Amino acid sequence: MSAKIEIDTEALIKDTAKKIFFGEGRFNATTQEIADAAGVNRTLINYYFRSRDMLFQKVFEEAQEEEFRLTKIIVDSDLPLKEKVSRHLDIFFEQTKKYPYLEIYMVTQMNQGSCYKDKEAMNTLLDKFYLEIGLEMDKGNINKMRPEQFVLNFASLTSFPVSMRPLFQETMGFTKEQYDKLLEERKDIILKTLFIH
Repeated sequence: MSAKIEIDTEALIKDTAKKIFFGEGRFNATTQEIADAAGVNRTLINYYFRSRDMLFQKVFEEAQEEEFRLTKIIVDSDLPLKEKVSRHLDIFFEQTKKYPYLEIYMVTQMNQGSCYKDKEAMNTLLDKFYLEIGLEMDKGNINKMRPEQFVLNFASLTSFPVSMRPLFQETMGFTKEQYDKLLEERKDIILKTLFIH
């Protein structure tokens, strides 16, 4: 098997697993179900990933790394803080359309101790974010509070409706499309909640 075919097959398996795990919420899908959906032989999953659990772990780690990478690009940019938050919301809500169950799984994994591997990089990123939040508070663009509280508000307003989607969608009697629309409306609500100006 050529190197390109190997890379393509491995990527196909990972992409299919992401769709099944995080797009459809089928966390207990078998290697056979993933292989069938990818149109490959089940032995190829064992060849590339050794087990279903290792495949699951790999796609989760890559999703986490991608989220950190995109967040870092935004935080490191020269944009004003409100624009950074706006861009982050665009990316976050776009991702939740594609993978509505990813946030649920990430919360579950965090509760089991699977936090970011590079805690130092995350702390550096947060320190920079806290500094920008503090400066915006001094300018009167954000209500005065500990910067950590701003981050908690931001994360709660963003993640909670996504991670609780199955419950909210069911109890509110929404279809998938109606709940997607509700999430689309959240960006402006979140910005108006977090920022004074």
